[in-house]
Amino acid sequence: MDEIRNKNLIKQLDAAENDREFLVFGQPQILEDEIEEVVACLRSGWIGTGPRVARFEQDFAAFKGVERAVAVGSCSAAIHLSVGICIEPGDEVITSALTFCSTVNSIIHAGGRPVLADIDPGTMNLDSRDVEARITSRTRALVPVHFGGRPCDMDALLALAGRHGLRVIEDCAHAIEAEYHGVGTGRIGDFGCFSFYATKNLTTGEGGMVLARRPQDLDRIRTLALHGLSTDAWSRFQDTGQKHSYAIQVGYKYNMTDLQAAIGIHQLRRIERNRRRRTEIWSRYQDAFQDLPADLPAAPGPDTRHAAHLYTLLIDESRAGIGRDDFLDAMKRLAIGVGVHYLSIAEHPIYRELFGWEPETWPEAYRVGRRTVSLPLSPKLTDADVERVIRAVRKTLRSD
Repeated sequence: MDEIRNKNLIKQLDAAENDREFLVFGQPQILEDEIEEVVACLRSGWIGTGPRVARFEQDFAAFKGVERAVAVGSCSAAIHLSVGICIEPGDEVITSALTFCSTVNSIIHAGGRPVLADIDPGTMNLDSRDVEARITSRTRALVPVHFGGRPCDMDALLALAGRHGLRVIEDCAHAIEAEYHGVGTGRIGDFGCFSFYATKNLTTGEGGMVLARRPQDLDRIRTLALHGLSTDAWSRFQDTGQKHSYAIQVGYKYNMTDLQAAIGIHQLRRIERNRRRRTEIWSRYQDAFQDLPADLPAAPGPDTRHAAHLYTLLIDESRAGIGRDDFLDAMKRLAIGVGVHYLSIAEHPIYRELFGWEPETWPEAYRVGRRTVSLPLSPKLTDADVERVIRAVRKTLRSD
């Protein structure tokens, strides 16, 4: 990298864009419906787990085409509880080498030993061949991550799970609306775990949801998510006579609140409209960046539906003349918020310390993790915002 060229570029960008308002990456679209529902919730006097959580669960279950769903405090909680049902302490659970740390943390908290498998460089999802190579007699479960909203190759993963007697927990944090061969994500494996974090396709600020194939598993998750009690607060405090709660399992404080659900109820009503808008932005980026010295996301796979959660460019310094981190800095100087999804898991110091992992063991995840950058893709973006992003990317990569 030419240091003088870098400094000159940064000066030019500063001069051109120093008066622009910063475009926040992943900013949620919050409208009056959500605000009014939150105010009504506050005025109701019931802000903990109550009727709005129950309503949100019912609405989400209907959206996904299942009978029931259980709301929890986060996708991390959802994965933790789901994995915990499937394994005994010390069992191995295979997941992606390119994911957020919460996927691995949830496996560890459940008592499992995470085993990483490399990714397919085109889809950034699990490479089923590498998964198969890492299955041992201690393997009990797989946690495929539908990266960026693109469904994994679930046929191949389910075939492996069937041959080896493994359970499958789908990490659907990016993939609420995604479908694989006509089936919604979260309904393909044994469990589906969803995120409603601030940057997700549907937000409640924080929060998550769990689907399960077996009703008894979902019943257990509901109990574990609120201290292991036999009844929830909404049931205990209704005016139908005094009820005592008994701890029947050693549970967790993983419940969702009505304040969160008040946002989610209305977010869910707009989820398809918002996906269409994100898909429009995605397509605009694809058209605008075809000639750039960067790798663009692959098109959605056949007979699948992409949730369009992330739009990721891979910056190749040998072609672009600028490294990924310098690209990030330059975009921020142009007042464009960007993200990194993700550094490969084995690059994080704590996992290297705990498991002795070396990033080069998973070469594709390592390569992508060093080159990837995510561009703004919120339905809140105006057409003018999208053009700002496009101009900034092109200017930074010196293609115009």
